[in-house]
Formats: sequence, C-alpha cells, structure tokens
Amino acid sequence: MKVIVTGAHGQLGSDVVCALQKSGHTPIPADREEFDITDADQTQAFFLLHRPDAVIHCAAYTAVDKAESEADICRLVNVTGTENVARAAEMFHAKMLYISTDYIYGGQGETPLCESSPASPLNVYGQTKYAGELAAQKCSRLFVVRTSWVFGLGGCNFIKTILRLAKSGGTLRVVCDQVGSPTFTEDLAVLLCAMIGTDKYGTYNATNENFCSWFDFAQTILRKSGQSAKVLPVSSEEYSAPAVRPKNSRLSKQKLSDNGFSRLPSWEDALDRFLARYLVSA
Repeated sequence: MKVIVTGAHGQLGSDVVCALQKSGHTPIPADREEFDITDADQTQAFFLLHRPDAVIHCAAYTAVDKAESEADICRLVNVTGTENVARAAEMFHAKMLYISTDYIYGGQGETPLCESSPASPLNVYGQTKYAGELAAQKCSRLFVVRTSWVFGLGGCNFIKTILRLAKSGGTLRVVCDQVGSPTFTEDLAVLLCAMIGTDKYGTYNATNENFCSWFDFAQTILRKSGQSAKVLPVSSEEYSAPAVRPKNSRLSKQKLSDNGFSRLPSWEDALDRFLARYLVSA
C-alpha cells in the first residue's frame, strides 16, 4: 500500500514512516514543506500526484496551553486541515486513520473510558481534536485512534523534560491527580500500520498498558535512569496550567482485543526500551 503520512517529521509521524517501511508498505512522508493541510487545493494536488491507498493523519496543532490563546490557529490546523485531508482521501478512495486524544473526554471518575464514553473536552485543544474527529468523517473508510501522553525518541516530551530538569538541580513540581497511560510512539506506530491494512473501521483507544499519574511517571523515569532529584506532588489546581487537563485519562483498550488487534506493551516496558536508547545518545 502507498500511505501518505502527514506530520511525518513529528514525534509520531517519523515512527509511523519507519513502521510502514518495515511492514512492507510504501510511506509517502509529508510535512509543511510538501503541502499545507489547511489549503484544500494544495492537499488535493498532493493526493492527485501520489494517488495513495491510505493516509495516516498525524499532523496537528498540539501545543495544549498555547492553544488557549491561539484558538483560531489551533482550529484551522486540527479541524479545517483534517477536513481537507479527509475530503482528499475520499476523492481518491483512500482509507484514512486520524490520530485523536484522551483530551476529547471529560475525565471524570476513575473508571477506564471506552470509545462510547461521552465527549466533553475541557480545553481548546481537546475541543478541536474532537471537532477534527467529526471532520474526518468526510472520509467513509475511517479509523480514529485516541491515544494519550505520547513520548518518542524524536521531538520534545515529558521524559526528556524531567531528565533535563533533574540535571539542573532543585525540586520538581509534578501533577499527581491526573492519571493515564504514557504511550511510546514506536509501539503505537506498529499498531497503526497493522490497522491501516484492515477494513475494521471505527474509533479505538490505543495506549501502552497500565496506568500512572504524572508524578508516578516522573519518579519512575528518575529511578530507571539513575537520576536523583526531589519530586514534589502537586494538584492540578496548584500547578495552574493555562489549559485544564482531564484528571481521568484511563482508557479502555478492550475494543482493540475484540477486533483482533494486539495490545501495546506496558508503559514500564516501553520506558525501559526508550531509556536504553535515549540515554546512550543524550
């Protein structure tokens, strides 16, 4: 299959390109240099040039806090851009896989949320990603994959930030009342490549297994990397970020199992593999 990957230079997109190559597909990497997803004509022209069998849409505005003051730009990329990609995919009878987020849920309670749980996003980013899910429905052969707390060897992420701050000394303040699943982009990319080769369309939650708080995650990162730093647990209210985050980002992955897809390894296992490679190159 020929598969366009938008956001191909990003943290997830770069791993999707590699996973597609390893699985025998032909990735067509695309980022801003290739075409602007917010421009419908450019988007259709790129699809016309390559005539893909599928598109994995990783491109997105993901600066969660900044989105609160840049709502128009965030909406342009996450909603208009997604609709342009979906319309182009439908025009060329291609499958589409849209990457969504745990932030589309309201995050109430402590029970793992399933795909049918109501959408109730708490911030601009989550609102635009859910609107993007609806816009993606312009493509009739659609997968939506909701994931959370992603980290990869490329780009910036929570793990790299914690390790950098630990080296600088001082006390780290980390939120302790938001619970979810850290997700390694390499593991997620393998699943996305398997999914795009099927016709089991629909919405799926997909994260690494097991749950933790950001505070738990930070402590585990420091312990496994051999770093020593004092970590102070703080509430979401004490941390006071511009964008409100859901406190419950526990996602049920039962639908993956029900449809014959392999679940991702535990986040602890994923962190070990990440650190084994990252600490050598850092």
